[in-house]
Amino acid sequence: MSSHSTDYYGKKVTILGLGKSGLSCIDFFADKQVELRVIDTRNKPQALPHFVTQSHFGSIPQQWLLESDLVVISPGLALATPEVQRALQAGVEVVGDIELFCRETDKPIIAITGSNGKSTVTSLVNEMAKAAGLKVGMGGNIGIPALSLLEQDCDLYVLELSSFQLETTYSLKAKAATVLNVTEDHMDRYADLAAYRQAKLRIYTGAETAVVNSDDALSYPEPQSAVTQLSFGTVADYHLLEQDNRTLLAFKSQAILATDEMQLVGRHNYMNALAALALADAAAIPRAAACRGLREFQGLAHRFQLVQRQDGVTWINDSKATNVGSTLAALHGLEVTGTLYLLLGGDGKGADFTELALAVNKPNIQLYCFGRDGAQLAQLSAQSQLFDSMQSAVAALKPHLKNGDMVLLSPACASLDQFANFEQRGNEFVRLAEA
Repeated sequence: MSSHSTDYYGKKVTILGLGKSGLSCIDFFADKQVELRVIDTRNKPQALPHFVTQSHFGSIPQQWLLESDLVVISPGLALATPEVQRALQAGVEVVGDIELFCRETDKPIIAITGSNGKSTVTSLVNEMAKAAGLKVGMGGNIGIPALSLLEQDCDLYVLELSSFQLETTYSLKAKAATVLNVTEDHMDRYADLAAYRQAKLRIYTGAETAVVNSDDALSYPEPQSAVTQLSFGTVADYHLLEQDNRTLLAFKSQAILATDEMQLVGRHNYMNALAALALADAAAIPRAAACRGLREFQGLAHRFQLVQRQDGVTWINDSKATNVGSTLAALHGLEVTGTLYLLLGGDGKGADFTELALAVNKPNIQLYCFGRDGAQLAQLSAQSQLFDSMQSAVAALKPHLKNGDMVLLSPACASLDQFANFEQRGNEFVRLAEA
C-alpha cells in the first residue's frame, strides 16, 4: 500500500473518461462519500448510478477540473490534453485507476508492460500462479479493470500495464516488473520513441526485481537505478538451450522445460515463456507449478493463433500485431515450406514501416495490403498487391494457395480504420479462413 492517503471523505473527485476503467472508478468511489463529477468527451451519455449527480458530455469543462481535489483520468486521454495541463499547473492531483489500485492493496504485484507480448506473458504468469494454488487477480490493460480486482480475495495480482496507464501511476512497487521490449508504437501520442520508452520505464520505480530483455537495450532501467535485475533472451540468465535436437527453456546452464512440451509455438513465444519464468521465480512461484502452467497454456486468441490447417495450407490469426515490432516478432524464425501470404494493413498510428522491408523482401513472401496505410505498406516490396479491404485481399489470394503455403494476418497496424477493434478483425479473418 502506498504512503498516499486513501481517505477521500468529502473530496471533490472528477472522473475524466467513461470507458471500462472510468466506470470501475465510479464503482470504487460509491462508498467513499465524495462529491463526484464525471466527464466524457463523447456526446453519447452513459447510464450512470444514482449517486452521480453531476455529469458532462461532449467536451471538458475546465472549471470542473480546477475545482477538483482529485482528477482520475482515463488512459485513453493524454496528460498533454490542454485542459488537463492547466489543472496540473494549478496544483490539482491527476492520477489513473492503477494509482488508486496501488494505494489500496498491500498484496504483491507482478507488473508487465512492453510493446509486444505483454498479454501472453501476463496470462502465462497468471496460469503459473494458479497452478501453484495461489488466488490470483489478473487485470489492468488485459481487459479487467484493476480496481474491480479489489473485490476478490487475492494472494497475488498480475497486471498488464500500458504506457498510458503508467503515465499516471506513482505508487506501484511491484514484486517483479518487466518491460518486455520497446518498439515504435503510439507515435500519434508521444513526441518520439524516447518519450514512449520513459513512460514504460516507470514500471520499474520501486520494484524489487526488474526482468529485462537482453536483446533489447531499451528494456533496461536507467543506469542509476539500483533495482535487482534478471534477464531473458539470447545471452541471458533465462535463455534457450539446444540439446539432443530439442530446444529447451533454461536458467543459467540448467534445463527447465523442452519447448515441444508447450502448446505455444514460435521463437517469440519461447521468449515470452522465458520472461514469464523469470517473473515467476522473482515472485517465488514454485518452479514445478510454473512448468505446469507453461505446459497447459494454449495461447490467446488473435496472437499467432493457429486457425486451421486444410489441404496443406496453414492459416494464422495474429490480429493483435498492431505495430511493426509485433509483426517482426511473428516473422522472426518463421519457417514456411511454400509461399507466405502476409496480410498487412490498417491504421499505422504514424509509425515508420521501413524496418519491415528487410523482413518481407524474400522470394517466398507475398504482401497483400489493405486499409488506411495499405498503399504505404505495399511499397515495402515489389511482391505486393493493394486492396481496399482485408476481405478482398483474402478473396484474391485464395485461388493461388497450394500445399505448404501459409496465410498470416499480422497487420502491423491498428484496426480502427475498418473494424471496431483487433478482435473483430481477427474474427473476420477466421470466418474468411473457414469459409
